[in-house]
Amino acid sequence: MSESKTSDSETADLETFRAETRAWLEANCPPEMRKPATSDADVFWGGRNAKFSSEPQRIWFERMRDKGWTVPDWPREYGGGGLSAAEHKVLRAEMGRIGARPPLSSFGIWMLGPALLKYGNDAQKQEHLPKIAAGEIRWCQGYSEPNAGSDLASLQTRAESDGDDFVITGSKIWTSYANYADWIFCLVRTDPAAKKHDGISFILFDMTSKGVSTKPILLISGYSPFCETFFDGVRVPKSHVVGTVNRGWDVAKYLLQHERAMISGMGERGVGRPLGQIAADSVGTDAQGRLDDSMLRGKIASFDVDEAALAACAERAVDLAKAGQAHPAFSSAMKYYGTELNKRRYEILMSAGGADALEWESERSKQGARPRAWLRTKANSIEGGTSEVMLGIVAKRILDLPGA
Repeated sequence: MSESKTSDSETADLETFRAETRAWLEANCPPEMRKPATSDADVFWGGRNAKFSSEPQRIWFERMRDKGWTVPDWPREYGGGGLSAAEHKVLRAEMGRIGARPPLSSFGIWMLGPALLKYGNDAQKQEHLPKIAAGEIRWCQGYSEPNAGSDLASLQTRAESDGDDFVITGSKIWTSYANYADWIFCLVRTDPAAKKHDGISFILFDMTSKGVSTKPILLISGYSPFCETFFDGVRVPKSHVVGTVNRGWDVAKYLLQHERAMISGMGERGVGRPLGQIAADSVGTDAQGRLDDSMLRGKIASFDVDEAALAACAERAVDLAKAGQAHPAFSSAMKYYGTELNKRRYEILMSAGGADALEWESERSKQGARPRAWLRTKANSIEGGTSEVMLGIVAKRILDLPGA
């Protein structure tokens, strides 16, 4: 068969898949799940103690889980949908067309899963990936420490060998949702005599293990997903190490690419009405139906262009990753751009709201939802690697600048 005929056949198959996917989503996505989540409590994270916020949320999750579309591009043997890169792109587009929410939010999906698919052994994949896909286990990340944030490789949480186990002692900080998580993927130092990037291992363990405790950290916004996490002689089987002992930095770096790509997504809208419509509620419109504040209108127009650029860049990043051509530092550029863009979004929202946007406790402001969200965005350019660190990585690894 000629190349053009093969291409025509693939295109036809993809269009058939698109039509079938569109029909399935229309029939199976409840109307309530075609609206943006109103709060973190309205997002389904899964886990042993998970509760659905509504019946439509349960229906949507279970239908997508049974279809394998909580992780559409994972192999079917691990609970995925087995979709090709092109099919996955079609699914994302069709979900976006009707505003369908992701059925499951999960650090297991966004970060640990890809690392296990690349570095995990067969037993680890069979044990953990199907549970991630089914939303049965909620994961948290044990990376940053009080004295090892941007310089993550300086971590000091130690894992001492004791027969078939490691005994883990130390602490982590900024552990998102640790107080709700069932398991943790954690970086520990297994060889204190090695160079700081060596002697680190990547290990998995249950948060109900003896010696694990958490303490929430309150942010200026009055709300926080972050916790301090403490390990006091936690015994973990050595079989829970992912990859090679003392080579955990390789796994950690690979996972960070996925974490930063995930965080960059906050720069894309897909989470409610466009800024111009929201601003019009406060500012009003002129005789031509335009936002009745030319300076604010200009800021929003500029923002919309940058937002569209980020969305296009994200699509390109996905395509390159699926083709195995992604630059390992590209996620750092995306993380920088996406988080700085999200901060701009909330600066504009605050400007559009005027004095009313400063309300903190009144019913009118829904307990200060806008200013609290605005304050929360200040952490966007810190978590997952500061903007300064991201720019340094881009300068060194992408631009190859002298002295970087």
